[in-house]
Amino acid sequence: MLILLPPSETKRDGGAGDPLALDSLAFPELTRVRRSVLRAVAALSRNREATIRALKLGPKQAGEVDRNRAIPKAATMPALSRYTGVLYDALDAGALTSDQRDFAHANVAVHSALLGLVAAGDEIPAYRLSFDSRLSVTKDVPTLKKQWAPAVAKALADRDGLILDLRSEGYAALGPTPVRDHVHYVRVLARDAGGAVRALNHFNKQAKGLFTRALIEAGVDFSTTDELLSWARAEGYDLTVAADGGELELVVPEVAGEPGKLIAVLR
Repeated sequence: MLILLPPSETKRDGGAGDPLALDSLAFPELTRVRRSVLRAVAALSRNREATIRALKLGPKQAGEVDRNRAIPKAATMPALSRYTGVLYDALDAGALTSDQRDFAHANVAVHSALLGLVAAGDEIPAYRLSFDSRLSVTKDVPTLKKQWAPAVAKALADRDGLILDLRSEGYAALGPTPVRDHVHYVRVLARDAGGAVRALNHFNKQAKGLFTRALIEAGVDFSTTDELLSWARAEGYDLTVAADGGELELVVPEVAGEPGKLIAVLR
């Protein structure tokens, strides 16, 4: 099983790991593109104003340029710990046991705009780059989509078993999943008191984080959709295959009030 997560714009600083070593990362077939993107980011970072424009940084975000300049020598930490925000707060990687971290490393990947797919335990630096970021103020550097989409798509096509895509649509475009059995984009929906189902907006990321946490805690390397659905039913999750047969729909009750109530619903 492979669970694909989106990254987060917000990241923790620091780390206890050595500087980035590309040969230590999972998905080694992405190394060539990783080097290309890293070179482009380094070149762009030499021009502060150009970087601010290319990355669409606000007046208070100029420090992100220095963060990108420091990438080659910056300390690293595991990917699941590096990212912050709603999804990663709900996943709460810091509370995972050693066995759970090992399971996550083998079965969870984050789709970084800088490094492509990275395993949960891969040691990575802090950086600033998004799926729609420009790598140059001119057109002489290929876009992130042109660089990542073919390489990541092939890496995913070579992966056997169940793939659950919890990425945002922007990151999914940087590496489309193969069209085959047991590969699903997971869409989170909410059911109101009247039974109507709609997209879950505010708590979408939190629901994905909690669901990923539950899969890590279960520690089962599901190989088929049926195995996953059987587990979900037993655990009380409303997880079904959509009418088109491709997506999976995770439906949670619509809950008014603070996010903590959603945690109780999903757990």
